[in-house]
Amino acid sequence: MAYIQFDKTQLVNLEYSLNREMVRSNLSGAFSCTSIIGCNTRKYHGLLITRQPQLDGDHHVLLSQVDETVIQRDAEFNLGVNKFADHFYPKGHKYIRDFSADLLPVLTYRVGGVLLTKETMLVSDPDMVLIRYTLVEARSVTRLRIQPFLAFRNMHELSKANAYHDTSYEETTQGIRVRMYDGYPWIFMQLSEELAKYNHHPKWHHGIHYFQEEERGYDASEDLLVPGTFEAEIHKGKSIIFCVSASEVPDTDLQRLFDLEVSKRIPRDSFLHSLRNAASQFFVVSENNATLVAGFPWISYSGRYTWIALPGLLQAAPQEGICQAILDHMVSQMEGPLFPESYVKDQVIYNAADTSLWFFHALPYCGAGKSKPEIWNAYGEVLRRILDAYAAGLEMGVVMHDNGLLFIDPSADALTWMNAVSDGRCHTPRAGYVVEINALWYNALHYALELANAAGDDAFISKWEAAASRTAEAFISTFWNEEAGYLADYVLHDVPNMQIRPNQVIASGLAYTPLNKFQIKSILDLSAHELLTPRGLRSLSPQDPQYHGRYQGDAFVRDAAYHQGTVWLWPLGFYAHAWHKVYGADGMVPIQKLFQELEPCLTEAGVGTLSEIYEGDPPHHARGAISFAPSLGEVLRMHSLMVEVRSK
Repeated sequence: MAYIQFDKTQLVNLEYSLNREMVRSNLSGAFSCTSIIGCNTRKYHGLLITRQPQLDGDHHVLLSQVDETVIQRDAEFNLGVNKFADHFYPKGHKYIRDFSADLLPVLTYRVGGVLLTKETMLVSDPDMVLIRYTLVEARSVTRLRIQPFLAFRNMHELSKANAYHDTSYEETTQGIRVRMYDGYPWIFMQLSEELAKYNHHPKWHHGIHYFQEEERGYDASEDLLVPGTFEAEIHKGKSIIFCVSASEVPDTDLQRLFDLEVSKRIPRDSFLHSLRNAASQFFVVSENNATLVAGFPWISYSGRYTWIALPGLLQAAPQEGICQAILDHMVSQMEGPLFPESYVKDQVIYNAADTSLWFFHALPYCGAGKSKPEIWNAYGEVLRRILDAYAAGLEMGVVMHDNGLLFIDPSADALTWMNAVSDGRCHTPRAGYVVEINALWYNALHYALELANAAGDDAFISKWEAAASRTAEAFISTFWNEEAGYLADYVLHDVPNMQIRPNQVIASGLAYTPLNKFQIKSILDLSAHELLTPRGLRSLSPQDPQYHGRYQGDAFVRDAAYHQGTVWLWPLGFYAHAWHKVYGADGMVPIQKLFQELEPCLTEAGVGTLSEIYEGDPPHHARGAISFAPSLGEVLRMHSLMVEVRSK
């Protein structure tokens, strides 16, 4: 029996199956994403979604979906599933008998005496999707008709029927090539079966409805073009492979290519292997650089989340040297002391107070295998540049005060990770002395001093040693509330904000912290009572009047809830490290339990992976991006801690 599997009763229940999705990416950044039964429910769903640097650098949906029809004795059975505004057509889900995903997503269909399997695979390189159909059982001659649905549009937009599309095609080896609009690449559609027939009859399919977009307050109706159909006879025990690619496959031995790709996959045959399989998919490599995708299907790059996710994702890196390549590329993109936080089309955004400080957290993991003097020699100049600039003051409104703490100007909204803004309003304004910003600052100072000590850089030590000491004293006197037994979230105009948030857990779990063991224990006790759930830590205590227990509605409503009670998984990694500081090796059983409690997540939303966020109220439904790099990274770092503890 497969580790990840759904049965007939679950699959034919559309309320259940349409809310379970799978995503697969490759090293070029292309990805494939749809529900487990192949019915698209988002504008971000598609079988071949690739970057288009010649257009806007964004991802574009080329191939939206593929419907199949089994033909036997002049009877036709359409296996596709499409949602329209008020009905489903066709209703191929009624033929589905099984779904498994140990190596690839595999759907099994039963149509009378026909038993057919469908395996879908995005190739690691080049941008190509392969769909293998295998006829397991049949009592008479069987034909298979394949109907591709094309979109050719930015993944954030929707395709509408128009008079400007190109319906022409050109023949290629055992297939055709098409291109709906100028500026796009050709896509090649080829079959492994030599006697396959292509029938060209372009037709728009109007009003395909994406209910998940409607729930999010967006346009939800799309028109897709079917250029024609492929048809071939399929024999019992044999397979037909349908290939859609950005480049022609001259050698149509697609079976060999399919088997080679399967051999590269990490099998999803356990919880840990599933996490590593998902973690390996965030890496993007090109000729000139390497980066991380923050989350699928709609979050692209984030400097902050790169540094948070990378320490844990390293154990699933798909190739040698990729970590070094990411470091080098990130450093090359710096503007003074700042790493880019995000990209909006061609514009680079440097609007985060913490992204450069997270670099000090990630570097010890990325530099594994190098001595401290070697790390200092390689990155000491970058570390000095960051620290000097923060001390002198950043233009965005961050400055170091005489007490050694960093202060964020109140006019500079949304500079921390709690940065949801809509209609010009920051939903979680946090300014002044902010707790995790100053914890990261303290961590940065002490890590840099440790490296400088090892390298014998006396000038750096004499410059920063006293400042680090001042920062430690000021951190405790500013943030620690002895009577309450926990840290203020931020302090502005000498008034502490005592909202209970996970930021104090981050402060406790960093490698270097000014907090003592008793203070960390007090923070953990409070967090366990107010914030901890089986899906991570709430972003705000449910006792707070600003708490939002549900994450639903249009963009403004969702933004208002994003950091006001919504559960985030990635702070759980810092919770585990803080716990270890207090309880040591003998007290790790609760952390092991928390880790194991996450296993059901693999079948709850993004199948085989971990979501971005979960609702604060039980049963903590998964929300946001269906696969999120920091979630995977910190859960894997949490697992590494448990392995390290056991080994000692």
